[in-house]
Amino acid sequence: MELDLTVRLLFRDAMALIIDKPAGFSVHEGGQGGASLRPLLGQLQFGLPRSPELAHRLDRDTSGCLVLGRHKRALAQLGALFAEGRADKIYWALTVGAPEGDQGVIDKPLLKTDHKRGRMAIDKRGQPSQTAWRRLGRCGRIAWLELKPLTGRTHQLRVHLASIGCPILGDPLYGVGTADLLADQLCLHARRIGLPLYPNKPPITATAPPPAHMIEGLIGCGLIIER
Repeated sequence: MELDLTVRLLFRDAMALIIDKPAGFSVHEGGQGGASLRPLLGQLQFGLPRSPELAHRLDRDTSGCLVLGRHKRALAQLGALFAEGRADKIYWALTVGAPEGDQGVIDKPLLKTDHKRGRMAIDKRGQPSQTAWRRLGRCGRIAWLELKPLTGRTHQLRVHLASIGCPILGDPLYGVGTADLLADQLCLHARRIGLPLYPNKPPITATAPPPAHMIEGLIGCGLIIER
């Protein structure tokens, strides 16, 4: 059965769409194979002559808020917001282990070491990269973290957390051996996004519900699900 993107729509106006991307879907057709969102974007034309286009990227195994531009002018404006670091992005992650303290910033440069898989590593020759984090809960070895990327490097959140001994649960690249603890999928979710798209107006915002494979861990760490 084909994925219905219309039921995953979180925000819609004349310029932008925000959808709740499911884990396991690449945003582009790529060399790793598997399902891709791009061929499905025609579902979201809503009367316009062309399909919307991606304004940024999420990793294949990351779920949550994904922004689309509905036409060329919208894409240009949205692209500028992301390029200039003005998109307010919040992620949730379940990690194996937790950083010391309640909050902090990971400031470590990242360098691409495997161009085929996009693998990154901490390296002083790399690009400056910063991730702010806050601990929201914990249950045994599993922690629930809120993450705010202050820069936008490939795999940034995954590499930064693994580098301090707190790999994201189910991460096949940087958290080998974590999948059998609770979930066999990457437990990283783009929870919320805010975009100052219009002058003199509040940012457009969207919040994505946590994916099914993270619910058990989040509840164990203290998340209260409203019925």
